[in-house]
Amino acid sequence: MKPEIFYLNLGQQILYKDIPCTIIRNIDVRRISIEEIETGIVHTVNISEISPAQSDKEVVNRNMLELTDSDWEIAQNRFRIIRPVLENRGDLKIVENAAEEAKVDKATIYRWIGRYEQTGSIASILGRKKTGGRGKSRLSKELEQIIQKCIEEVYLTSFRKSINYLIRAIAFECNKADIKMPHSTTIRRRINEISEQEKVTQRYGKKISDNKFRPIRGNFPHANHPLSVVQIDHTPVDIILVDEVFRQPFNRPYLTVAIDVFSRMIVGINISFDPPGAMGTGLCVSNAILEKDAYLNKLGVDGSWPCWGVMETIHVDNAKEFRGIMLKKACENYGINLEFRPVATPHYGGHIERFLGSFSKAVHDLPGTTFSNTKERSTYKSEKHASFTLAEFEKWMVTYIVNVYHKTVHSGIGITPEEKYIEGIFGNDEIKGIGLPPRFNNERKVRLDFMPYTERTIQVSGVVIDHIHYYDEILRKYINVENKRQKQKKYSFRRNPKDISVIYFFDPDTNEYFEIPYRDARHPPMSIWEYRAAVKKWKEENPGPINQDHIFETYKKLEEIELKAIKSTKRLSKNSRRIINKEFSNKESFLEDISQTNKELKLNLVNDKNEEEKIILPIEFNLKPFDNLDDEAFDN
Repeated sequence: MKPEIFYLNLGQQILYKDIPCTIIRNIDVRRISIEEIETGIVHTVNISEISPAQSDKEVVNRNMLELTDSDWEIAQNRFRIIRPVLENRGDLKIVENAAEEAKVDKATIYRWIGRYEQTGSIASILGRKKTGGRGKSRLSKELEQIIQKCIEEVYLTSFRKSINYLIRAIAFECNKADIKMPHSTTIRRRINEISEQEKVTQRYGKKISDNKFRPIRGNFPHANHPLSVVQIDHTPVDIILVDEVFRQPFNRPYLTVAIDVFSRMIVGINISFDPPGAMGTGLCVSNAILEKDAYLNKLGVDGSWPCWGVMETIHVDNAKEFRGIMLKKACENYGINLEFRPVATPHYGGHIERFLGSFSKAVHDLPGTTFSNTKERSTYKSEKHASFTLAEFEKWMVTYIVNVYHKTVHSGIGITPEEKYIEGIFGNDEIKGIGLPPRFNNERKVRLDFMPYTERTIQVSGVVIDHIHYYDEILRKYINVENKRQKQKKYSFRRNPKDISVIYFFDPDTNEYFEIPYRDARHPPMSIWEYRAAVKKWKEENPGPINQDHIFETYKKLEEIELKAIKSTKRLSKNSRRIINKEFSNKESFLEDISQTNKELKLNLVNDKNEEEKIILPIEFNLKPFDNLDDEAFDN
């Protein structure tokens, strides 16, 4: 199976067009040279064209929300022990110190590292759930010592003895100690658990290991290399945008930005009409961690944004959206240190605030800008000149970041942010670079891991969240499951606030997310804001408890009211789910869909002077997960 995270070190095996290859050279932050293992043919390819090779090892990615407090404390402690090893590749003394501190052998340290590197998740260091005696080593302490001693003194040496030679050496030692020889498969399994880098270091030397694997990171204090410290902050953008359908003045957007302090590169963003919240913050972090090629292609932006990878520290202010348990848990699971800015020390956020200041000045040249204060605004009518939709402004913003800001000399560092970032990755005559960060293969999981979650029991009827029932057959085996305290066990679910017709269930057995739809498929999609409006409306008019039928009946009435308002004003409500849709930017296809919807609803078209302007909106639009998500996903 493919690991969820893969590295771009020299000598790393990968797949290119399903052909097994080896990385032989890192050309720049976008391209590498690879060699086909079978034919020796060399290719220069974009990093986005390769994928991780199949692994014989099973990927064990435990759900952090399923762990007990004791398990989570053990996982964090193990990560604290192996972190110096990860940051000082090839330093065997640090490995020995880690093993001594943990009171385990070096092979166990490498086993922990191997689990973490497969997933990038701290929870995975624990390995599989305990199953009683199943899976435990049944070897005696004396035999374990013999195996470990022979591996270190026979196999992991510059003599580079074969595994068969190692097996014979263990057999000799067992015979001498009058202990039964273990099966050869057991010994081969122990060798497979040792990281490839450790084998190369011990058998070929540190110099060859350094050339083959990523450069030594070292103990950098503060922000002394890329992704060591990333600052995140929010700001309302000084511009009025128009809606996607009628292009009428709509609202101001909010921008969340993540900046790499070392290089001043922007590593992640999120833009939305909704005020800063846990969802927008999580999406900004996942955008920073993931590669950006697909994102640039989706926006139609021509340029390079070579930033990806897990940061060591996220630095934020004390706003409530940064204090939530979701962000804390997700950061802990990915090995990210979440630091809060000291109170009354605005200079701590100077790097990101400087960018936001420069960005605001550029925005003030755009049509629809609101400027920063009333004096600047003067007689300028922002709504009258509004021209950009959210999607169009996002494209402009990313183009500005990638092709202007990243390529402009920054006075604080003396070179452009992009040059500084690349310097930190590959090094120069004065510093040794950190190497290309590993990339995540499962982007969907990374995004979901940083989304808000709620916990629910699973009943015969499925799952109930905010009075709405959800069900899929995948839930069947978890119905009425009890925990150790003989209470019904709770499972974690995540939800897209722009479309609550689907929730995402993390299956603890398969370690995968599954989509769970409405139990009653006849109900229409709905946003969390439309849900809240429907609940509020029903409670104002009716006493007593509420159920999902009441919610959807009220939602239908609200939608009819909105349709009538749209007919008379051609303006969308600021909470309308229709603003998200981008598939009707083509006027002809939009009008064609409108016409069909009109027939189904038996509604009259608006009589305008221009025959083409006869418009009525369809009730349902196709929503895509992760498109411009923000705000809280659940009512707790």
